[in-house]
Amino acid sequence: MKSMADIDECETDPGICGPEAVCENTVGSYTCTCYVGYSVSPEGSMASATNPCQGPSFSSSAQALQMSMLNSIQQDIMNSTNISLPLEAVSNILEMTVNMSANVVSNSGEGGGSAEVGSVLLKISEKLVSTFVPHTQTPFNKTMKTPVLEADIQTIGPERPSNLTAVHLLAVKENIVSINLSAVADKSNGSAALMFMSLTGLDTFLSAQYFKSENATQMYSDVVSATLLWTNNTGLPEPVNFTLHHKVGPSENGLVTCVYWEESGDVKHWSTEGCMAIVSDGNSTICTCTHLSTFAVILQTEKAVQKEDPLLEWVNLVCMCVGLTFLGLAVLTFLFCTWNPKVNNTARLHLSLTLFLAYLLFLVGLNRTNNALVCSAIAGLLHFLFLSSFVWMFLETLQLFLLVRGLTKVQAIQKEGLKKRYLLLIGYGTPLVVVGVSARVLPSGYGSGDKCWLNTEKGFIWSFLGPVCVILCVNCVLFCVILWTLQPTLTSMKSGISQAKDTRLIVFKILAQSIILGCAWILGFFQSSTLLQYLFVIVNSQQGTFIFIVHCLFNKEVREEYVKWLACLCRVERPNESPQPSVSTYSARDCVVTD
Repeated sequence: MKSMADIDECETDPGICGPEAVCENTVGSYTCTCYVGYSVSPEGSMASATNPCQGPSFSSSAQALQMSMLNSIQQDIMNSTNISLPLEAVSNILEMTVNMSANVVSNSGEGGGSAEVGSVLLKISEKLVSTFVPHTQTPFNKTMKTPVLEADIQTIGPERPSNLTAVHLLAVKENIVSINLSAVADKSNGSAALMFMSLTGLDTFLSAQYFKSENATQMYSDVVSATLLWTNNTGLPEPVNFTLHHKVGPSENGLVTCVYWEESGDVKHWSTEGCMAIVSDGNSTICTCTHLSTFAVILQTEKAVQKEDPLLEWVNLVCMCVGLTFLGLAVLTFLFCTWNPKVNNTARLHLSLTLFLAYLLFLVGLNRTNNALVCSAIAGLLHFLFLSSFVWMFLETLQLFLLVRGLTKVQAIQKEGLKKRYLLLIGYGTPLVVVGVSARVLPSGYGSGDKCWLNTEKGFIWSFLGPVCVILCVNCVLFCVILWTLQPTLTSMKSGISQAKDTRLIVFKILAQSIILGCAWILGFFQSSTLLQYLFVIVNSQQGTFIFIVHCLFNKEVREEYVKWLACLCRVERPNESPQPSVSTYSARDCVVTD
């Protein structure tokens, strides 16, 4: 089977690369690349949380002075509460900050965007434009145009005409925002003000490289910013629509994505949360968002996808069919063979049954992505079946632990451990709860674009990997306790005693089974080479074969049952033959298998 356990380290640990670096997931690993203008020491090493990317190392005092001036301008403007500047002064300050920012980035030697510099520019421009907004009781409209900035401002107060339109339209550089400003004012003591602006060249600093995607990305529109003034309550009573004009021509194969600029501590990046594209044509895209911020449209185009290995596909199919055949034989053996009364096969039977159903569904349903609902159902069922198989493996180890505990008390080996109804409740109830909670928390986590399995976004894959890791760790602890407890007990027994022999054999079989099932899945975490991919496919698909060999062929009683079955099959009368006297050593009841 194909690898399903590849971890997206970038999703599960957003800070794995440290600040000012972008993380890109690869099969079995990941890479960290510093943002433009940043570097890691020593040269050639990869950035990490313990070895983060360092800020621009200015080779001259002029560069250091320019960055220092940018930070000083930002602090002075942000700390000024009643600042009032003429339009010409605002224009000059903005031009100066844009030029200094461009020099800082270009002189860093790498070119391109800079999240830190872009954020400073954004805060300076928003603060400067907000100084032109008077706090009045009547509607106020104002537009600003400078060589580097264009802004549109609209305000309304309690004294507004009854026929005032509810939806307000603001426009800058062919980009339009549509907002119900009256509804916002009703939630803010009757007054509201919206500032809609676009700073020329901001998209070169806050570039598309800060949008995490497996696809190739490019900035498809200007970067615009919409901000509510006069209020601390920035929640919107209804979504806001942005019509963002495309900077380049239409793309037939591209995916248009509406994003907003998110700053969380040292982490700055483009995010899609709360925004989505509803209409897109060759000239513009309409985005609807549940909040206000800095927005843009990013175009995603698919990277060259590595072709599937046809030999690996063929090996996967053959191995899966072989594994399913032996799993089916194991299920039939556990169901119909006559077992020693002291052997409890409940966990073993349901382990084989869940694995059989899981691999069968995986084989026929993994690629049925044409119907999203069916694909989600298949992914959810696979999640349940594979989790259930691990729970049954844990229950078998628990049964062994209870058996060994009884053995230390010199008790006879009977059908040890939990009763069957409790085993069924735990074996199927636990994975059902996990799947139910996972589906409730993130319904979109089931099914992805290329296969019907768990989505790796937002760490959803850990709803499967988390319980699996816990079960494997608990099993390891239980086996250590079992071996530690069992050693003095079996040593004190005579090796010829049947109870000691049976216990040693049971421990060996369950330990071998757990190692086979656990190691097969652990291989799924390491898929960086072709050899490991083939090894994972072969070992993981043959779990049923190992179970059949260990628990059926290695069992003397089962082998005797197989001999009886074969003898019965050989004695079946042909249609044209007359009955012959029974001279066989087997009686008729030998062909009737008891449960």
